[in-house]
Amino acid sequence: MNKQSLAAVIAVAIFASVGCANSYSAPAMGDSASGMTAPANLDCKLSFSMTGWSLIYKHAEGSGVVTCENGMSMPVKISVKGGGLTAGKWHVDNGHGSFTDVHQISDVLGSYAQGSAHAGIVKSGQAQVLTKGTVSLALAGTGQGVDLGVDVGAFTITRR
Repeated sequence: MNKQSLAAVIAVAIFASVGCANSYSAPAMGDSASGMTAPANLDCKLSFSMTGWSLIYKHAEGSGVVTCENGMSMPVKISVKGGGLTAGKWHVDNGHGSFTDVHQISDVLGSYAQGSAHAGIVKSGQAQVLTKGTVSLALAGTGQGVDLGVDVGAFTITRR
């Protein structure tokens, strides 16, 4: 088996295990204290920057702002922690993301399951979809650095 095939098999196994570990059952309509939940159609976006490194253990930190179509905004802190067969150092500027299945701005807070296979030298770009229960976050960004490997971890968003 060549290196590319092995990397693909490892990436599929990581994504499968992350998906199984992140199973979630959404509450039924009317399960909130008020008797009704808001429809999950609030359009929210994330703009961010971050810097990170990895050598078996993966660590990155950054900050950003979540803005929603209803005019609400919230400054946030972002941290990424995980592990795997990975090594590198990088930074992302002008990253952006889109959330789906959001009822209110606070729904975006928490830890999203993350798994990736990546390789890049000098300037690289990456796109991923992360999940937290029923909320999904599609991320895209470009940056500079060197990274190579396969990893799994958590992308956590907290209030700043």
